[in-house]
Formats: sequence, C-alpha cells, structure tokens
Amino acid sequence: MTRQTAQNVPHIRRNPLGVRIARHSAIYLMLLPAVVWFAVFCYQPMYGVLLAFKDYKFNMGILHSPWVGLKYFNQFLFAAEFWNVIRNTLVISVLKLACSFPAPIILALLLNEVQNMRFKRVVQTVSYLPHFVSWVVVYSLLTIVFTPYGGLVNSLRTQVFGLEAMYYMGEKQYFYPMAVLSDIWKGVGWGTIVYLSAITSVSPELYEAAIVDGAGRLRCAWHVTLPGIRPTIAILFILATGGILNANTDQVLLMQQPANMAISQIVDTYVLKIGIREGRFGYATAIGLFKSVFSAALMFTANAISRRVGEISIW
Repeated sequence: MTRQTAQNVPHIRRNPLGVRIARHSAIYLMLLPAVVWFAVFCYQPMYGVLLAFKDYKFNMGILHSPWVGLKYFNQFLFAAEFWNVIRNTLVISVLKLACSFPAPIILALLLNEVQNMRFKRVVQTVSYLPHFVSWVVVYSLLTIVFTPYGGLVNSLRTQVFGLEAMYYMGEKQYFYPMAVLSDIWKGVGWGTIVYLSAITSVSPELYEAAIVDGAGRLRCAWHVTLPGIRPTIAILFILATGGILNANTDQVLLMQQPANMAISQIVDTYVLKIGIREGRFGYATAIGLFKSVFSAALMFTANAISRRVGEISIW
C-alpha cells in the first residue's frame, strides 16, 4: 500500500473503553458472576502454591515459613509410591478416554437418525439426567445393585444360576469395569448434547448430495456427519487430554476399598491422604503442582499435534 493510498483510507475512531462497557452493560453483568467465580476459586487459591516450596509452619504462616526449594518435588519423584500412583492414574484415565469419550459421539449419531421426535426427546432426557446425580448417589446405587445381601446381581446368581453371592465392590478385578461403565452411564447423555448441537450446523445440502450419489444412512453418518463435527471432536479431545491425570477423584475415592487400593490409589487421592490425613501440606501442594504442570504440557502437546495433523486447535 502506497503512502497516498494509506492517506486516503479513513481513520476509524474507536470509542473509549468506558463507553463500550456502558453500551454493552447487560452483557458484562451476565459475565460478572463467571469472572468472580474464577477469581475466587481459581486465581485466589494460587497464592497457596508457595507451600510447594516452603517448610510450612503454622505459627509462621505461608509467607514467613522457610524456603526449601525443590525438596518436596524430589521426594515425590523418588518416593516408593510414585510409579504406582502415576500408573493407576494413567490406566484409569486412558480407559475412560478410550471408552467414555466416543460414547456420546456414537449416541449423538444414533439420535440424529431417529425420526420420532417424541422418542428422541425421551431418550435424551433419560440419558442426560444421571449427569445431575452426585457420585455419592451413584455409588449408593452400585452398592445396592451389587451388594451380596439381596442385591439384583447376586439375587440372579444365587436364585437363577445357583452360584454363591459375591461382593463385587470389594473385588479387585471388577474395579476398572465398574469405574468405566459408571462413568459412561453418568456422562454419556451430557456429552451428547454438545455433539447434537454440532450436528445441527452441518449443511443439509451435503446430505442431499450424498443421497443423490447413492449413500445410505450409514455412509451419510460416516462421510458427512462425522467430518462435519470433526472440529468439535478434536477440541474436546484436546481438553480431555489435558485432564488425563484427574481420573475423576470423587468417583475413585468413593469406590476405593482395601482390596483394590493397589490399583485405585491415584494422584488426587494420594494428595488427600498426604495433605489432609498426615498434614504434610507442602508435600501435597508440590504433588498437585506437578500434576498441573504435567497436564498443561500434555494439553499443549495435543494441541500442537492436532494443529499440525488436522489443522484444528484451540489456539
């Protein structure tokens, strides 16, 4: 662009920030609760991260406690429980990622093909209602169903098949299947809402063109619907990868038993044990900070791979 052309372009004056806020005050008021929530529950607690680098003393407070550097990080990396805790967390998270992540996609594709709108609404309602049920209630339901004292499963074992009653909740080999299946049951409907919303953005002309070319409903779903929601799938997968060390603390903590502790002790439950029960706040904070940094690195890596391979990324 030449200097003369640049001079002919009219200069656009932007209103001051205060004027723009006043003009869109209703939108800013709607946003205010979210900003306050993040400030109070996400940013303000970051002050406690200092505990990871200090030998905390109750009478001295966080700021005046002596510095210990990376002492607690070294203790965790060389602790006897390190590899077991990391392995358990990764195994549970990967199993859930492999089974729970595609479940809402499959359900959304199936519901998209349903022509009876009343039946579709009923299925949607029934499937996403468990999302609003706490894990305490879910665990109570599991206990009722699998209890050896009159539970549904054990009643079938004893009365129909003539087998002995079994305490499934205390058996080590059933921990992973029950954790994954209960996670799918609780979250599949809520995740389906996101994918059904993404499917509505797919152009109907693509389906019409596919039908003209002889594609059936299965091929339309595979070659039109799935590519149409691919950006949504990629973004949600990146976010799920960033939380791979979470493994759903509430669920795992409730399902822990002495018999399955060897495979159910994850990073977050280990932090609760060290920090709350034993009072080692600095050590527990260091473990939590290590998990956060590792999760952020995973998310950045997944985002970079997705941007390079599929040209889809969060940033």
